[in-house]
Amino acid sequence: MIDLIGQRARTASQELAQTTGATRRQALLAMAQSIADAGSALLEANALDMAQAESEGITGALLDRLRLTEARIAGMAAGLRSVASLPDPVGRETGGWALYNGVRLHRIRAPLGVIAVIYEARPNVTADAAGLCIMSGNAVILRGSSYALRSNQSIALALRQALTETGLPADGVLLLDDTSREAARSLMQATRWVDLLVPRGGPGLIAAVEADATVPTVIDGAGNCHVYVDAGADLDKALAIVINAKVQRPGVCNAAETLLVHEAVADRFVVEAAKALISEGVELRGDERSRDLVPDMVPASESDWATEYLDLVMAVRVVPDLGTAIEHVRRFGTGHTEVIVTEDRVAADRFVAAVDSAVVGVNVSTRFTDGEEFGFGAEIGNSTQKLHVRGPMGLESLTSERYVLYGDGQVR
Repeated sequence: MIDLIGQRARTASQELAQTTGATRRQALLAMAQSIADAGSALLEANALDMAQAESEGITGALLDRLRLTEARIAGMAAGLRSVASLPDPVGRETGGWALYNGVRLHRIRAPLGVIAVIYEARPNVTADAAGLCIMSGNAVILRGSSYALRSNQSIALALRQALTETGLPADGVLLLDDTSREAARSLMQATRWVDLLVPRGGPGLIAAVEADATVPTVIDGAGNCHVYVDAGADLDKALAIVINAKVQRPGVCNAAETLLVHEAVADRFVVEAAKALISEGVELRGDERSRDLVPDMVPASESDWATEYLDLVMAVRVVPDLGTAIEHVRRFGTGHTEVIVTEDRVAADRFVAAVDSAVVGVNVSTRFTDGEEFGFGAEIGNSTQKLHVRGPMGLESLTSERYVLYGDGQVR
């Protein structure tokens, strides 16, 4: 089955690579309208998925990621329109020069070819990934989770109809209906067809990809994100940042999981932050110093520092200095997003230089690590590795550079 799907995707990618940016842009606008028009059908399909998930005991953050609403459907359509409005990366020249013999060399961006995305629960990824891949001249093979199968099928059908209506190959967007582990493993090993695999999911999926994939991958890793409140912090800013980073949407990878507080401001800030977080329903797990200040905290274990809770739970530690905060982040961070809150520029610069993560922030919420927030329209994932891309992945991340030579009969 994978060979058949792969061949269809490869054929579509070869056709898409020859299209103009204007044609692909028109296709994305049609895809957005198709999603909007199919709203009722998408909600009906999602209701069936939600009911099945709840019957199987799915709750909390995972159930929230599965849910579609009118607002989220409108958001999918808006995301497609936003991607359509961005500059086309395909064919853009990034460098050029003449060689010693008169040959003209041009370095240009080109589509990767066939992108595979394996993801869990979130049906909006179907539209986001498809839009980014089509706009960057690639075909996409999508493999969602069994929990979201009906939702993903409805979204993919709407997207494929729009491609057909605009004269592009419907197989530019292909959804694997087989949600078994065997099908996922086959996709991970489809070296003949897949040029890049992006897994979006929990530790189990990432471990499976790292163990079994033979195709090139970009790991969308865990988000054990930290907020460090420095001695030089504006504590009013810090409180707003911590609440937003933890509470706004706790079930996503850019939510903060650990709060580090410099001992110079701990007496005031830990108490204030704990009061505000607890009022929002957050369970706090603290070190000994934090619990001296807020006895209601649960004692933090060693595993708490390394946990991506994806829930209303947060670990809290008081640190003696900036260096200790940096060492904590280096030890337990996952390379996703780390934030320092401080008015001390020297401390901020040291934190930025010392913390080796895809995104490092100064006086901002971790929640800004997002393709749409970065102006990418959407994202196909957030890379926590260093090759070939890092951080939120937009259109340019789905292209690579190649060289075109123009000569007049020169030989070497």
